[in-house]
Amino acid sequence: MILLGVNIDHCATLRQARYRDAAVDLGNTIEPDPVALAMRAEKCGANGITAHLREDRRHMQDADIWRLKKYCMTKLNLEMACTQPMIDLALELKPEAVCVVPEGRNEVTTEGGLDVIAGAEAIKACIDSMKKAGIETSLFIDADIKQIEMAAKLGAPTIELHTGAYALAYGTARRSMEFKRLALGAIRAHELGLKVNAGHGINYVNVDEVITIPHLYELNIGHSIMSRAMFTGIEEAVALMKARMNP
Repeated sequence: MILLGVNIDHCATLRQARYRDAAVDLGNTIEPDPVALAMRAEKCGANGITAHLREDRRHMQDADIWRLKKYCMTKLNLEMACTQPMIDLALELKPEAVCVVPEGRNEVTTEGGLDVIAGAEAIKACIDSMKKAGIETSLFIDADIKQIEMAAKLGAPTIELHTGAYALAYGTARRSMEFKRLALGAIRAHELGLKVNAGHGINYVNVDEVITIPHLYELNIGHSIMSRAMFTGIEEAVALMKARMNP
């Protein structure tokens, strides 16, 4: 069975559009509450909750992350940049897992994979710190063989393949090429003993092909589930994605 991590960032995006300058821990007076959404997602089948605490705090806030740690019943996967303040926060928070991602202030959402070759020293230190604290580390990387091999060399137990290029190519002539890159990357990662997750741009249509990537352990999906939940509710949105992932 492929596990589903539900990314709740864009629930917080909607809240921040109205309540950017308000405290986020005022209960149901500030809406929508991403923590309440996370709890409902878990009840209807989510295997974990993913949240990205960006350095500019554009959506998730520190108070959200601490409340998620308190109330999540499955697994909290904290997406974070490889910076000392974020490492320190993760070591204090102690989520079950962290996913180290690249972060650009001007991007709307994460636009590509982490360059683990260029950032090897800092990423290695982050992995080692998390390992000592009993926190699983995943590296969000493109399906590039050299990047995958470096991830293994640095001691990362898990990678999350960036599926964004494939999602953008869906319906174009590049689709098969991008899918092949993902499949070959997953095979190489498995050969190196890495756990293989995937995420970014996965939706209710392309997931049918995504799940045929070899050796997949977990998919982390946010935008598509949040979008569907606006029409059908989070319970139906999560249940349908789980069904699509494990036909």
